[in-house]
Amino acid sequence: MSNTDHIDRPVCVIVGVPGSGKSSLGRRVANRLKVCFADTDQLIEKSVGMSVPDIFITMGEAEFRRIEEEVVACALRDERGVVSLGGGAVMNPNTSALLAEQVVVWLRVSLSDAANRVGMNTARPLLLGNVRGQLKSLMDERSSTYEAVSTFVVDTSGKSLKVLTDELAGLVQGAANA
Repeated sequence: MSNTDHIDRPVCVIVGVPGSGKSSLGRRVANRLKVCFADTDQLIEKSVGMSVPDIFITMGEAEFRRIEEEVVACALRDERGVVSLGGGAVMNPNTSALLAEQVVVWLRVSLSDAANRVGMNTARPLLLGNVRGQLKSLMDERSSTYEAVSTFVVDTSGKSLKVLTDELAGLVQGAANA
């Protein structure tokens, strides 16, 4: 019997801007809790058969967001482990409404830490050009929505992955036992 046989939703959903640690921390927490990990950007890439940047280039952001809404809804319905959402997924009102039924962790990060983590990563289509400026804009635009959908807020700035894994796993286990 797995740790998730008794629940009908993910053990937690992780949200945050690019560079907050959603994927790397999500994998570690899932491993610690002995559950599956799902990254919705990877699920989108698998379903469409191309990378997120290629979807943005060939289909446009509006089509990407439409696909993302469907994939996120399926993940929230079907996954039982840790689910990491793409940074902008929470901006969709339908997605935000679905998150009301979830244990959601917002990984809050400083601008300098996020910029250092993403660097000049061209695999992040919304960060092309002035990375720091784009990140600041995304943070300003999305922070209130992240806060509104979140059960917990974890500040990732200046913390090691081990410390963050311990903190997040503890929060999720506490929520499961509540």
